[in-house]
Amino acid sequence: MSGSESSGRHHPSRLLGKVLGRKLHGRSQSSLSDSDRASGMTDRSDSRIEEREKKLEEQREFERQVQLRRRKSEERAKQEETAEERSRYGVSDIWAVDQHEIDPMVDLQVANEAAVEDPAMLDALYGESRRYRARIHVIRPVGASLMFLVLRDRGITLQTVISEKNGWVTPHMLHWARRLHTESLITVQGILQKPKDVVTGCSITHLELNVTHIYLISANREQLPFSVYTAERDAAHALEEHHDFHEEDSKSNESHSTNGPATDRDSEHGPIISMRTRLNNRLVDLRTPTAQAIFRVQSAVGMAFRQYLMAQSFIEIHSPKLQGGASESGSSVFQVRYFGRSAFLAQSPQLYKQMCIAADMKRVFEIGPVFRAENSNTPRHMTEYTGLDLEMEVNHYYDALRVIDGMLKHIFSVLKNECHDLVQTVRRTFPSSELVWLDESLVLPFPEGIRMLREAGYREEDGSEPSEFEDLATRAEIRLGQLVKEQYGTDYYILDKFPASARPFYTLPDEHDKRRTNSFDIFVRGQEICTGGQRIHNAEMLEDRIRELGIDTHSLEEYLEGFRLGAPPHAGCGIGLERFVMLYLNLDDIRLASLFYRDPKSFAVRKRSELRYPEASTNPPPWRRQHESNIPPSNNEHMQPLEKLIANYGDSSNTSWLDDRFQVWRDVDTGAAVGYAVRRHYAFAVGDPLCESMQYSRVIARFLSFLKEKSLKPVWLMVGEPVEQILGGQLGWCTLTCTADQRLADVSKNDARHDPETQRKIRHAHKVGVTFEDVPLNKKVPSEVVEECNKQIRAWHASRKGTQVHLTEIQPWVDQEHRSYFIARDQNKQVCCLVVLAQLSPEHGYQVKWAMSFPGAPSGAIEATIFKALDSIGSSPATFGTAATAKLRAIYGLSGIGFRVLSHIYENVVERASLLNKGEFREKLGTTNDPTYVCYPKGGLSMLGVRDIIDFFRD
Repeated sequence: MSGSESSGRHHPSRLLGKVLGRKLHGRSQSSLSDSDRASGMTDRSDSRIEEREKKLEEQREFERQVQLRRRKSEERAKQEETAEERSRYGVSDIWAVDQHEIDPMVDLQVANEAAVEDPAMLDALYGESRRYRARIHVIRPVGASLMFLVLRDRGITLQTVISEKNGWVTPHMLHWARRLHTESLITVQGILQKPKDVVTGCSITHLELNVTHIYLISANREQLPFSVYTAERDAAHALEEHHDFHEEDSKSNESHSTNGPATDRDSEHGPIISMRTRLNNRLVDLRTPTAQAIFRVQSAVGMAFRQYLMAQSFIEIHSPKLQGGASESGSSVFQVRYFGRSAFLAQSPQLYKQMCIAADMKRVFEIGPVFRAENSNTPRHMTEYTGLDLEMEVNHYYDALRVIDGMLKHIFSVLKNECHDLVQTVRRTFPSSELVWLDESLVLPFPEGIRMLREAGYREEDGSEPSEFEDLATRAEIRLGQLVKEQYGTDYYILDKFPASARPFYTLPDEHDKRRTNSFDIFVRGQEICTGGQRIHNAEMLEDRIRELGIDTHSLEEYLEGFRLGAPPHAGCGIGLERFVMLYLNLDDIRLASLFYRDPKSFAVRKRSELRYPEASTNPPPWRRQHESNIPPSNNEHMQPLEKLIANYGDSSNTSWLDDRFQVWRDVDTGAAVGYAVRRHYAFAVGDPLCESMQYSRVIARFLSFLKEKSLKPVWLMVGEPVEQILGGQLGWCTLTCTADQRLADVSKNDARHDPETQRKIRHAHKVGVTFEDVPLNKKVPSEVVEECNKQIRAWHASRKGTQVHLTEIQPWVDQEHRSYFIARDQNKQVCCLVVLAQLSPEHGYQVKWAMSFPGAPSGAIEATIFKALDSIGSSPATFGTAATAKLRAIYGLSGIGFRVLSHIYENVVERASLLNKGEFREKLGTTNDPTYVCYPKGGLSMLGVRDIIDFFRD
């Protein structure tokens, strides 16, 4: 392995320099002696520690000054205001009980709507005193003595005025109100008045509140990825197109303000808040008027379902969700431990519904959770949803179908007539047409539906025609829905007589054709919302059917017993509540209709490894353990050393923070660290924060606030997937990947050492007399060895042509406590190779920080030295650091022709510049690629910013 394959020196950002046509010039080499260099490295190490401590103290001092200014402001207010003036604003006591009645904002909405027809109706409200508890929707300061607060309560918005001119508001009260944050919960009291102009930005347009009192109930202390206000203005919800890079370069830092990352405005389309951002910030999204309306519609569906069936003499039941056996299909159930035995979460209440019919309950229904262990990552599926189920005794199969059809039409009518305003609210974000259904519902036989598809030229993905005896694929369902709408003019229809191959064991076969069943699906807008049919009620037939399908009857004994005792003919159906709401409202994704959705990606594993240095933990930090206090120390004495944080939480990119050019921001509450370098007004953060992964969100938010105060624009380089999920998914940043960390999951199981070519090279190194020596962790490298290696490093530098784009300087002797050294000597006892392992977190193991083959090294020496180093870490994981990947891949927020051109250029440059060589060499050593990501706020990186990245890797 040549020096050009050194783990720490090359970086795929080299390609950006070629794309922009910039030549990276070489750097002159120093003529210092080896001893001078070793001494200089020690001095720089001490200087770095002092510099970090200085910056940390500056950070603390800044925060102390902010708190001091606020205290002085409060003291002046106490001196200048009367007790009565002070009582008009402030923070409410936690145990305080409001002695005044809280008025409902909905009354104003009703009056405001009535005023459209009769404006005089509002005259009686002008001058009335009202008191509301609501969230701050928008803050609009206007000059030094006036501000507007838009309040929001259950989706209703009202403008309030806080003005010194009204006689109730003091300068201190106004100053205090300006410091409130959006989404904080407050109580306001004031006088209703007529606004000068119609308030177009609020749902209440002809009234505003002149504030006399304002109290903070509960503050929002989190950085918001987007505001509720912005989310509601996002009419182009599904739009993902974004300009990849802005040509202009501005020092404005708005792109990463509290609400900025996900709300930058495209000049044509307005703010873009993606589905991913909404779903990853569920609580914020649930506060939007759209989400509030969705779940009020969902509530209305459940209520209408219940009311209709109760009027039809149905009984509501509540069946158990823990079962002793798989109810329908063992492959799609969740198994749980039940006091040392196995149990399963119910796929549906199906078996219990039927048992209730066998118990002579005649007609039953249930609204409850349903669990499906199906790894379906689509916008139509979840692993847990709410089922609307019913079962009833029948004389004929169609008795149940008539009841189900009537029930669904009743729900449609309720939503159309009683929820019109709610539906219109949803349509402002998710446009849809009115649902169309026929007075006499279309019942389409399954073979007829197949015929329509065939005549329309529909084919399956393999080119075959759809079969009358196989279930419909999703594509076929959607196409059939289009054909039905064209021919029959309805969005709602019933597909009858489904094939037996698509139905569970308990479905009754058709009397005349056993390949078909007495079962149906009901469709809305081309997608299935309801499945139902008649069940087998004959015990002997049911048991035969179970045996035919090879189902274990042991767990179904309780179910079968009911049929052996005699059960009447019965039928029923199951409806997915969330899918029903999704299709009725034409939502983009079923998860928007689920309060807190569960899908195959829910409950991501958060690893918490044992720390190498428990005393350097960030959760809790040492001062909380030592002083039993939540107050961080006022000096640096107890702040965790950066080197120990790297050994506790670090990955390969974090080791670069020990270089002189990096600044390290520290979170004063936890001691967490973020390393960054500044170029012009950009802050290039590198790698994940050093803290527990569960602390990432809060630490990132605080770091971004720090950059905002410093007027720096953030770009985050080489982060892992959890941080990319936060920056891209929660904050709405643009994210891409063109690099990967090259890892060995378990060094002891690395088969690459048995590769014939590798073994041949290693044998050759031994044959020509290469010998090895090592210096383990916590041992100091002898000064004479340092001098020998430094001499060879200078020779290596001299052999290079130009400057290599890199992330970290070659400084092997920094932090020797957490590094081990492996040195190869040739037959003349000259140092020919140097491999340095840096200790990372237990999760990531060790980094091959540098693997240097010096000029004249024998063939195979570097391979032998690398494997010698890897042998020392046993079964631990290891990484060689980052390398370029073959393709530039957009993850989030990037698309369009700009990105396609950039991607094409990247692929060409990778090929011409042989950027994959280093990665290919490492792959021969057994590594696998773990993607790392580049993240930046939308609109936050100009072409000049790209050049800054290049300079960052050059300097």
